[in-house]
Amino acid sequence: MGTFQDLLLNMIEQNKLTCSFALDRISQDNSTWRLNSKTASIGFIYQHIGETMNLFGYFFGVMPTVPNTTMGQEDQGQNFDLSESKRYVSQGFEMLENLVKTKTESDWHRQVDTPFFGTVPEIRLFSHILFHNAHHAGQIALTLSRGA
Repeated sequence: MGTFQDLLLNMIEQNKLTCSFALDRISQDNSTWRLNSKTASIGFIYQHIGETMNLFGYFFGVMPTVPNTTMGQEDQGQNFDLSESKRYVSQGFEMLENLVKTKTESDWHRQVDTPFFGTVPEIRLFSHILFHNAHHAGQIALTLSRGA
């Protein structure tokens, strides 16, 4: 039987795998694709995933080192450096893994104030980050199959 830490690390590993089916298909050629004219581009969504993972570190006491260029913003057709987006995503997963390896199980019950969900336990924010990643990876996958 695994520990609580093993459970969380497995959840991260599964999220990486699930998201990789879309994220690994992003290229410079398709990064400007949109599902329709009212949706964000693949490049914007990819940047958003990486930025958001890192920005949410703030609620765990990890000061973000990435800018916020996408959260609460609209895609205005700007170009994104895909290697930067990939680095942000990797950095975000690394941050989550470090949190899991350094926090005790009881730490995950600590309440944090957020502007999005009110006061919630850290584990809820952790699960939201993983859901958020998968949600946006799904948008990218749909855009890759149906967008232009």
